[in-house]
Amino acid sequence: MKTDINITELLGEKASYYIDHVCEKITKDELHIPSNNSLEKVFGNSNRNPQVLRSLSQLYNHGNLGGTGYLSILPVDQGIEHSAALSFYKNPDYFDPENIIKLAIGAGCNGVASTFGVLGLHARKYAHKIPFIVKINHNELLSYPNTYDQTLFGKVREAWNMGAVAIGATIYFGSKESKRQIMEIAAAFAEAHSLGMATILWCYTRNEAFKTAKEDYHSAADVTGQANHLGVTIQADIIKQKLPTNNFGFKKIGFGKYDDDMYETLTTDHPIDLCRLQVANCYMGKIGLINSGGASKGESDLTEAVTTAVINKRAGGSGLILGRKAFQKPLSKGIELLQSVQKVYLENNITVA
Repeated sequence: MKTDINITELLGEKASYYIDHVCEKITKDELHIPSNNSLEKVFGNSNRNPQVLRSLSQLYNHGNLGGTGYLSILPVDQGIEHSAALSFYKNPDYFDPENIIKLAIGAGCNGVASTFGVLGLHARKYAHKIPFIVKINHNELLSYPNTYDQTLFGKVREAWNMGAVAIGATIYFGSKESKRQIMEIAAAFAEAHSLGMATILWCYTRNEAFKTAKEDYHSAADVTGQANHLGVTIQADIIKQKLPTNNFGFKKIGFGKYDDDMYETLTTDHPIDLCRLQVANCYMGKIGLINSGGASKGESDLTEAVTTAVINKRAGGSGLILGRKAFQKPLSKGIELLQSVQKVYLENNITVA
């Protein structure tokens, strides 16, 4: 791995704010912290069969972060979720799906997550070279008006047949269609486990009522934390979630169950404490939380990606699943960015807060 970034210099005047913070609400002693024996400690006595443990081991022990308990995954399903033209016009090379897999391999990622089409077209060439994660449902953008629903695009056994170690899926918690999605994906995860594959859930929230006239609470720590808790309930082995941007979601939208004291007891407004609440909702970190990298914004991408990694790691999370910031750049720049994120998880001086 070739990256010479200085993490402290990159964080600039906020370096101490992120690196020296100590979580005093939910302390690190209460967490399961990622390590090289996490799989045995968490899943060794679970209902996951040996084949699932082998699949998880393949994922956690591959790439530059192999054996650390942390994950760096390249996800590219934006061709469906955001439209291919919008997603790939900055770098048209990625209309060719083989380049997606090459980026993940070149950057030393633990795995590559993409569609049936992308991974299936090159399965015989690459499924044994990097762990495949097949995203089985998507929100397509040609139905008008868009319903923001997640639709199954294939069968679990198809993913197994192409050599995937895991399936991924999205549930829009809070949407009108969420009950159907929960039942569909719970059944899909059970089938995946029976076939020996691991499961990753994109735990997204989606409801116009989560947005007030003053602020958007779709990424609030309490709301996303509850989405995470629903995700681990249907036995996701890994949770993907957006980094929290605020808090008090249930209180501000006047919905759900909350108490003023719960906010005071569990968290502060520090980004690491907000992410710690997400980790707590993943069974105190026993189910790994990987945060997403977000949209590409150009020159600030490296700083934003490294900052997100620092927050996730110090909160007790298990890594990043970062796509657009990497694949919307030339190959060498994308590799550099992904490896800079990986450096955060390899840096012993950046500890759990």
